[in-house]
Amino acid sequence: MGRPLHPGAWWLWALSLGTAATRTTNPLLLALLVAVSAYVVATRRPDTPWSRSYGAFVKLGLAVLLIRLLFAVLLGSPIPGTHTLFTLPEVALPAWAQGIRLGGEVTAEAVTFALYDGLKLATLLICVGAANALANPSRLLKSLPGALYEVGVAVVVALTFAPHLIADVQRLRAARRLRGRPDKGVRGLLQVGLPVLEGALERSVSLAAAMDARGYGRTARVPAAVRRTTAALTLGGLLGVCAGTYGLLTAEGGTYGLPVLLAGVAAALAGLRLGGRRSLRTRYRPDRWDVRAWLVVASGVAVAALLTLASVRDPAALHPGVVPLVAPVLPLWPAAAVLLGLLPAFVAPDPKEPS
Repeated sequence: MGRPLHPGAWWLWALSLGTAATRTTNPLLLALLVAVSAYVVATRRPDTPWSRSYGAFVKLGLAVLLIRLLFAVLLGSPIPGTHTLFTLPEVALPAWAQGIRLGGEVTAEAVTFALYDGLKLATLLICVGAANALANPSRLLKSLPGALYEVGVAVVVALTFAPHLIADVQRLRAARRLRGRPDKGVRGLLQVGLPVLEGALERSVSLAAAMDARGYGRTARVPAAVRRTTAALTLGGLLGVCAGTYGLLTAEGGTYGLPVLLAGVAAALAGLRLGGRRSLRTRYRPDRWDVRAWLVVASGVAVAALLTLASVRDPAALHPGVVPLVAPVLPLWPAAAVLLGLLPAFVAPDPKEPS
């Protein structure tokens, strides 16, 4: 197999697509974003247990969409509408529950608004699922700065919980099918659930023993002056990032927002670099950030930047109206911008090719 792409590049690409999804409610653009992520996952996903989690995130996104539609139907919507689809029996609520409605008229405008809103969240979840399917979590942990290593371990363990759980369920269901036992329905789920839970507990105990044997949590002796400098830089950098972001979001802080933000980021990075001296660990064959990683990240950032620009230049195309109800149209140049996200399918190394 060829040298794999840096896992951080996959995460930045996927998060950029997710950022682009938050800039629009056009269902055609959101569907195009999902199609782009699905194609890249299909062509560049390695054959590993954690890479099979993309389908689970797709199902999770569909569940979120259905729940959002169900809430809009049962609890109503603040969106006014004139096109009534059907009317449910309305439940009378006490006076202290004013503003909440159970049942009543269900309009096409309210359902359409809920569909757009739920589809945006589902697309964001699917983009995160693409990152989980493409990036190796253990290699991502190796790439973190030393100051974030312990936090990174906790995050990686949390991120790998769902892929390992899905792999266990698939393995146990396949074993039950080979034995001629049911693996679907409530009965099959209950009989698979206990072995999955047992496997998760055994994996947790094994992981804890392995971390303890490798000296997880040990730190090097660092002078007090370095510790104080690290704390001051990190805290000051985070405050600078907050102040700079606030300045960029307000009209009064347009002059100082960007310099303060850049200074805060620089101070925080310096603090993280100094904090890495406390971590006693080495990297075996560290992943390199090569030209292909830059191209993958650039494609995702370009999609996010161009859709953000389009939302400012042509908000009607990226946010189709629901009052009055209009059919969404596919804007050409934002759609072309989304297609830039397909670049990793051609420049990223194929995990199935021999080296």
